[in-house]
Parts: sequence; C-alpha cells; structure tokens
Amino acid sequence: MKKIYLFLFLLFGASSYAQKISPVEKKIVEHIKSNVKQTEQLLEQVVNINSGTLNLEGVKQVGQVFRKEFEAMGFTTEWIPLPDSLNRAGHLVAYRKGKKGKKLFLIGHLDTVFERSMPFTPFTRLNDTTATGQGVNDMKGGDVMIIAALQALHAQKLLDDTSITIYFTGDEESSGKPTSVSRKDFIDRAKQSDIALAYENAMSFNIAATARRGASGWELVTSGKTGHSSGIFSQNMGYGAIYEAARILDEFREALSQEKYLTFNPGVISGGTEVNYDPASAKGEAVGKTNIVAQKVIVSGDLRFISEAQKENARTHMRDIVSKHLNGTNAEIKFSDGIPAMEPTQANTDLLKVLNQVSLDLNMGEVKAGDPGSRGAGDISYIAQYVPCLDGLGASGKGAHAPGETINLKEFPALTQRTALLIYRLTQ
Repeated sequence: MKKIYLFLFLLFGASSYAQKISPVEKKIVEHIKSNVKQTEQLLEQVVNINSGTLNLEGVKQVGQVFRKEFEAMGFTTEWIPLPDSLNRAGHLVAYRKGKKGKKLFLIGHLDTVFERSMPFTPFTRLNDTTATGQGVNDMKGGDVMIIAALQALHAQKLLDDTSITIYFTGDEESSGKPTSVSRKDFIDRAKQSDIALAYENAMSFNIAATARRGASGWELVTSGKTGHSSGIFSQNMGYGAIYEAARILDEFREALSQEKYLTFNPGVISGGTEVNYDPASAKGEAVGKTNIVAQKVIVSGDLRFISEAQKENARTHMRDIVSKHLNGTNAEIKFSDGIPAMEPTQANTDLLKVLNQVSLDLNMGEVKAGDPGSRGAGDISYIAQYVPCLDGLGASGKGAHAPGETINLKEFPALTQRTALLIYRLTQ
C-alpha cells in the first residue's frame, strides 16, 4: 500500500517539482556552501578514527562523534547494543517525529573494512579536489553528507515537525550473525517509514541505485572411492571426488553464466584424501598424493541475484546438476541465505524522478539509475521489500575497500546540496 501511495504522490505531485529552486532552497544551498570547511573538518575527524568492523571501541567512538552532531540539531539518539556473542559494536539511531511530509529513513554505517591490523591511512588532502583516508567515501563521506544536509535544514528551522530516522549500523561491512538479530531493530524501524535513502558511496555523480543484487552462500561437497591412481576411470574405481567437483562447477558455468545479474563464484576449493575447511577463518587444508584418487572435495562460494525468484531458480538448477553423479562418486550442495536483493520496482523508479528533478533544478544534470550488477549487497536490501528505496547517494570517489581510497572533494558539496533539497521536498 505504501508503494502505491508513493507512486500516486509522485505522479500527481510532479508538477510542483517542475521548477527551479525556491528562495528557501537557495538558503539551504548557501548554508552548505558556506560551511564546506566545517563539514570537511568533521569528515577528517571521523576518518582519523579507525573503525574497522571488529574494532568495537573505534566504531563506538565514531558513533559518539556523530551522536553529538545529531543531538545539537534536536534529534533524540539511541545506541542499539548487540549481544556479546555477535562480537559487534552495535548501531547509532537518531530520530525526530512530526506530522509533515514523508517519514524518511536515512541509512549509513560507522564501520569500514580496514581493521586495526591493517596499515592506517589518515585523512590526507592529495590536491584541491581529492583526499584519501580509510573509509573516506565508503562510507564516512556519506555519513557526513547526511549530517551536513540536515544541518542546512536545521539552520532554516525546516526540520520542525518532520519525521526523520537516521540509522548508522556498526557492522555493514561484516554483519553480525545471525542477521535476524543484528538487523532486527533496523528492519522494525524502517517499516515505520515511507521512504528509505541510503548513502553508500556514489558510483558516479549522476547515477543512483534503484536496485542492488542480493548475496548468499553455497557449499559443495563431493566424494568418491579412493585407491591407486592407476584405477581411475575404471568401472570399479570411478572418477574420484575432484573430477566430480570439476564436472559440477563447469556445468554450473555452462548452464547459468549467461543469465543477466546472476553470478556464482567458487571462492575456495580443497580436495584430496583428507580435507577440512573452516568457514570462520576462511582456511582450508587438504592432504593427498598424485598417485592416490581424491576421496573428498569441499568448494565454498557465493551466489548473487537481482530477485528472490532468480535466486531460487538458480538454486534449483544447481541442485539438478549436482544430482547427476559421475561413476563412483557422490555430491551434495547446501545453500545459506545472506543479504536479500533490493529488487527494481516502479516505486523506486518514481523516487528517482524526484531526485532527478532536484538535480535538474540545481543545474547539476540528469540522474539515472545505475546498473544493479555493478554494486554488491548492502544494508538497504534488508528493508527494500517494505519501503521505496534509493541507494548510492553518498560521496563520490575511487578505490573503496582498498588502500588509497579517495573522495572527490569538488563534488562533495554539490552532492550534499542535492540530498538536502531532496530531503526538504520529501518532508514538506
């Protein structure tokens, strides 16, 4: 019902957005322009705090910095703890409740992929338009963008009587398991909103995500008779576990590799006469000899998909392929759910039209939907079935998840202006 209502709102309310920016909106833009230095200082402060997912104190420290910023704007804040068994820091929530406009749910995350054991890269300006640092665009840049946009609205008293929830998770890069626990509060709060906007790093200045692929896992185990290698291929010995694994993987490729938005990657394989694989450490061990037929193979991989239907269809095909054993072998495959897909919907497309109009009114050009296959899964996917969504609204830059990650400082204020007006128009 919410998605239908949003579609009608966007359809019949479109004429009100077919305009250049208003005097109030000009004040919002000017506030952002005049506070670029302060915004950059906040970004530098949080980038210089290591907040790798497993650095629980670092994640909390970044959350405390942001918490003060939200409270200064009159938001109520909460720290959502997680059970010790999950070994995750928890989440920061800031919210205010009112009756005007749409109820917004703004998404960011406090953690980065850079753990304390990795070489530390502080915030460093490389030139007038580029800076580097751990998590500078994925996604501390997006977090700071949300704050800067809201500060511009707060300065004009435009947050009064609005309903906005900001949810910064502390474990997006490596979510606590089970996610039924680590994402429960996140999902529950999102269901109370009308629209979700996520500030993962932008793929491009004029691209936003109306869909993201989901991610899940699979484990293939093959077995066979073992004995002297001279007997391989015979009726009595059969083909051994490695050939059975090779058959299955190649048939996966032949049958499914051309399907749009579907990928399945065998990330690690161990085979021999004695085999062990520990998924927690992502480490496998195998013992065998060239003159002994392999008895066991373990393959672990991921499966990415654009919809639940595509995921289930792929799993059906994979099970069917696994069931057709080579002589003297056996095999089984198990699947594990991960992050669901943010499926492409009309409501998401309609929401993109609002963002696009804001961009055009600011003379920043047209915003188009990005290729879902170019992004991994993200937090927004947990709630995409409940509310219309956009993602990829955060900072632009290069090299996310890698040493030398950068942010485009020239585009950063413009993207902040765009998101501030988007929030303003949706909440009015």
